[in-house]
Amino acid sequence: MTTIKKILVSLDGSKKSFKGLDMAITLAKPFGATLVGLCVIPNEPPIFMPGMSSSFKQKMTEEAKKFLERAKKISENNGIEFKYWIANGVPSEYVAEFANNRPFDMIVIGGRSHGRIRELLLGSVAHSTVHQSEIPVLVVK
Repeated sequence: MTTIKKILVSLDGSKKSFKGLDMAITLAKPFGATLVGLCVIPNEPPIFMPGMSSSFKQKMTEEAKKFLERAKKISENNGIEFKYWIANGVPSEYVAEFANNRPFDMIVIGGRSHGRIRELLLGSVAHSTVHQSEIPVLVVK
C-alpha cells in the first residue's frame, strides 16, 4: 500500500488553486501527511502590466504571503501541518523541478480552463507540471 507523507500544493491565490488545496487536505488527512504550499512568482511582470518591473516582485510576494497564510490557516483548522515556500522563476518549469528535487510523494495543482488556443499561447503550469514531474500529479478542476 502506498503511503503519502508529503504533498506539494501549487498555489497562486486563485479559486482553482484553493480547490486544489481542499483536495490535498482530503488526501493528507488519512495519512497524516504534511502539505507544502508553493507559489512561484514570475521573474518579469506580464506584458499587459508595463512599468511595474521595479515593484512587481515585491507586490506579488506580499500578495503570495497573504494567500499562503490563509492556506496555512485552512490546513491547520483541518488538523494538517502546512509549510510554504515562495520562489521566483518560470512557474511552468519551477513546480515540477521543485518537487523532483525534494522528497514529495505527489503534487496537487489546480487546473485552469483556458481553452486550447489560449493554453497554446499562454502555456499551462498544470500541463507542464504533469509532463515534467517524476512523481504523481493530481490536477483538480
